Amino acid sequence: MSNRDAFRHHPELRGKIKPAAESFFRDLDISILDAHAAKAGFPSGWRTPCEDREADRRRWLEGHREKDLWVFAYGSLMWDPSFEFDEVRHALCVGYQRSFCLWDDGGRGSKEEPGLMLAIDEGGRCQGLAFRIPQEKIEHETFVLFRREMLAPVYRSVWLDLDTASGPIEALGFVANRECEDIKPGIPLEQQASMIARARGVFGDNFDYLSDLHERLEFLGVEDPYVLDLYAATEALRRNPT
Repeated sequence: MSNRDAFRHHPELRGKIKPAAESFFRDLDISILDAHAAKAGFPSGWRTPCEDREADRRRWLEGHREKDLWVFAYGSLMWDPSFEFDEVRHALCVGYQRSFCLWDDGGRGSKEEPGLMLAIDEGGRCQGLAFRIPQEKIEHETFVLFRREMLAPVYRSVWLDLDTASGPIEALGFVANRECEDIKPGIPLEQQASMIARARGVFGDNFDYLSDLHERLEFLGVEDPYVLDLYAATEALRRNPT
């Protein structure tokens, strides 16, 4: 990071966001994920080839390498971004909303008990965090970010217009790719809760991710009625399984 305090707008976030060097995703070994996927019975083409992902990243960055880059975080990136940043702000995105619409039968679910992971999908609004990556670090930090978020074609990288207390910004965001069969919008909330309550994968319990999200939003003072309702329904099922 630069000499300027990255937490100058929000000192309460100091110590609440995992440093990049401590993140599992910082030096992610994709061969380990391939081994887990093979063991779980995934087909060989389950993820985007590295060379294709890198080509997409470079094309996406064309014309955007000459200034700092903002990244919008609405889920685990809020507490574990894995990239280095020089500034963080609270941010509001209008036009997209949180949705557990990503079918997960490997990371936090299994073929027998699939789970659901988070995306933002069309409609509504979403409050989260925006991180600023300095221009001189964009190349490597976006490599780290795309390797994590664009490992499989479940998201689309888009430009988002965000509102912050310090003014509007344009940021990179990863939104649900409705052309991917693993994106399944419209699952009833009761079914979402039932799946998340039971699912577990190589990265742990599905409920732990939802719980972490709920806790983070509560700490930030963000009220997301959808997440609140889903958390309450899932917790109730875990207390009284049928």
